[in-house]
Amino acid sequence: MAKSPEEMAAAMLANLAEKTGKSIDQWLQITRASGLEKHGQIVKLLKADHGVTHGYANLIAHQTLNAAPAAGDELLAAQYAGAKAELKPIYDRLIGAVNGFGADVEIAPKKAYVSLRRSKQFGLVQPSTKTRVDVGINLKGEPPTTRLENSGSFNAMVSHRVRLGSADEVDPELIDWLRQAYEKA
Repeated sequence: MAKSPEEMAAAMLANLAEKTGKSIDQWLQITRASGLEKHGQIVKLLKADHGVTHGYANLIAHQTLNAAPAAGDELLAAQYAGAKAELKPIYDRLIGAVNGFGADVEIAPKKAYVSLRRSKQFGLVQPSTKTRVDVGINLKGEPPTTRLENSGSFNAMVSHRVRLGSADEVDPELIDWLRQAYEKA
């Protein structure tokens, strides 16, 4: 039976020290000391300077960025503070689904939104009002629908927007649009 991406990543982490000569904590010290902040840059460093194979370099880069210092946590906490605190379950459900797309998903909190990246940004999650989270999606060429709107003035870095008022609206249709954008990124 095929393994899920999470199971494959866990197996690779379990074998990391044997295959590369260093534990994940040792690799995280190296990658964090490099000061690099982009997935591709970290992968390149690990492959070129440390002889790590692409699969393990990708895994280490993903772990580096997802276990990044608390600055990202602080940005996220600020986004969902106060009147917007009740929107956090929407974010949590979205991120849970997006993390299942693959080990190369990067979740990058910014001041006002969270960028969803692969080799480039494929989406974003923004608590826009105290009652609504907007999900920006890069689906250039996809015709808008009642729910999948053109992004308009919302954000120039995405082509479409979906407005969410509850975690129940994080449904298969929305996840499919995000997955399509992820696959194109």
